[in-house]
This record gives sequence, C-alpha cells and structure tokens, in this order.
Amino acid sequence: MKTHSSAFEKIAIAALFAVAIAWRIVTAYSGDTNWLPNFAPLTAIALCGAIYFPKRAALLLPLAALFVSDLVLNAHYGVDLLRSEMLPRYAALAIAGGIGLMLRARPRFSLVLGGSIVSSLLFYIGTDTASWFSNPAYAKNFAGLVQALTTGQPGFPPTWMFFRNTFVSDLVFTALFLGCLAITRERHATETAPLSATRIA
Repeated sequence: MKTHSSAFEKIAIAALFAVAIAWRIVTAYSGDTNWLPNFAPLTAIALCGAIYFPKRAALLLPLAALFVSDLVLNAHYGVDLLRSEMLPRYAALAIAGGIGLMLRARPRFSLVLGGSIVSSLLFYIGTDTASWFSNPAYAKNFAGLVQALTTGQPGFPPTWMFFRNTFVSDLVFTALFLGCLAITRERHATETAPLSATRIA
C-alpha cells in the first residue's frame, strides 16, 4: 500500500504532532489524569506513521513531538532540559518506527496490532532496564532488575502499572488510527467514484 502526499495528509501530520505534544503536557499538568500514567499516543503514532505517512515525516514526527514536550515538562519540573534519561524513550520510539517500516509493504490490521504489542513490550523492557542500570536505588543484580520491571521504587506506582497503561493505550490509539484511516479512505473513494465514471463516459 503506497502513500501519497496531499494537503489532507499534511494537515493530518500537523494535527497528530499537536495532539501528541498537548496530550503529554496536559496529562502532566492536570491532576485529574495522573491516575493514568503512560497512557499516550506517541508509540502508536510512531508505528502507524511509519506505515502510512511519507518516510521522513513518519520518522521525525514522534521524535520531534517527544522532544518538544520533554523540554516543556523538564522546565515544568525544574530539572535539566536535556537529560540522559530521555535517550531510552527516543530509542524505543525509533524502534517502533522501524517496526512500522517493516510493515509498510503489507499493513494488514492483525500485523499492525501485533506490531503495536511488540512495540509496547520493547518500550517497557528497554526503558525499565535503562532505569535499573542508571538509577542507584536499584541493586545491580537480577533481583534489582526484577524490581525495576515489576514493583519499581517504594513510594511510586509499580512499574507493571505503567506497562499496562502503555500496552492498552498503544492498542487503543493504533486501532483508532487504523479506523480513522479506513473511514477516510472509504469516503475519498466514494467521492471520487462519480468523477471517475464521468471521465470514462
């Protein structure tokens, strides 16, 4: 399935970029949504964008959205704007984009959802392992790694909960992305069919 550059496509890319940034900032600033940490559309955008959007926009969009929102959130929390802890998240999003590129030639619904599941797992394992490695609160042994992947640090929500929210949100936003795309293409086909018939006649 090939992608075609169009005005609608550019608007969709800009809208996704804005939504991804706004989602992270609003959920961080609003106490009403703190009960659902890591429920975000970025990984789904990275995966689906790599499948359906032009490659350059597909790879840069989620990383740029993450970077801009990271700058805002780091300033909000009073920490360094650029931190080494940011790197695993960027790597995880880049991997999700790579999975999307592999599915670009055959983006069947089941394969894309499978790619979403794999992306969620890799994000969880990669970022939590990096946290275990860099955070002095975790013992640098197998027990410490298990703690980083399950219960996390005392006084904070367990890390398995973050994974649960990531897993569910990736599936939900991926399904929404595919559903909206299918509806848009169906409408476009319906609108252009009479024009095609007229030209043939």
